Amino acid sequence: MAPSEQIDARIRELNDWRGEVLAEVRALIHEADTQVEETWKWRGVPVWEHAGILCTGETYKAAVKLTFAKGASLPDPTGLFNASLDGNVRRAIDIHEGENLDEDALKALIRAAVELNIKSKATKPKAQKGSSPLE
Repeated sequence: MAPSEQIDARIRELNDWRGEVLAEVRALIHEADTQVEETWKWRGVPVWEHAGILCTGETYKAAVKLTFAKGASLPDPTGLFNASLDGNVRRAIDIHEGENLDEDALKALIRAAVELNIKSKATKPKAQKGSSPLE
């Protein structure tokens, strides 16, 4: 199954508020970045990528968790990040049943994550031929 089909299946199998939230978040991610790629990793986690991982969409009993791979480096003026705040790299948004998500703020985070990934990829030095001690 293609990753998008696996995400569709996860949304259907949840069959509750978590599936609705995951579907809503997925649509917002695609609105924010029309070039986003969906992948399926780590035995069943939806992942959205563009020049690297943007975020994952994990589902738990009490929350849908969006974990941003480089969240600590992203601007969050509205305070959308509310979980995994102690780490140096990742940040997450836990969405609980009945909570309203600030759609504009989420789309801004997605766009900032794309920009950061593209910038990071552009500034990484390329390995030069003959520079490996194994060559």
